[in-house]
Amino acid sequence: MESLAKNQGLFLALYRIVVGLLFACHGVATLFDVLGGPHGEVPSVGQWPGWWAAVIELVGGALVLLGLAARAAAVICSGTMAYAYFVVHQPQALFPIENGGELAALFCWSFLLIAILGPGRWALSGLLTPSRVLEHDRR
Repeated sequence: MESLAKNQGLFLALYRIVVGLLFACHGVATLFDVLGGPHGEVPSVGQWPGWWAAVIELVGGALVLLGLAARAAAVICSGTMAYAYFVVHQPQALFPIENGGELAALFCWSFLLIAILGPGRWALSGLLTPSRVLEHDRR
């Protein structure tokens, strides 16, 4: 257990990287009709909310992946997924398993966790401003 605690920043960084990559892939799929395409039609440029959500997914996911302004990006990504869940999925049924909102709920809570705990190791923000990196995240 001591080894797990010692490497907490490393595990958090790996978690952040995977979640950011998966989220960015959703944005790429929606905006550019690649990687299996969007879930539904490709939104027009500027179309609310689909195009804007995809831009947030791409940019926010990339920022979280890189660990650059990761906390702020994670808050925005979490809010985007909360909006998606409550506006798109929840009106169909209460529980995510019933309304198809599992992914929105998981992303929402995953980004909230990243926003609270920080980016962990291997964050670009730590390289750019090393004095601001918490000792906890350097482990």
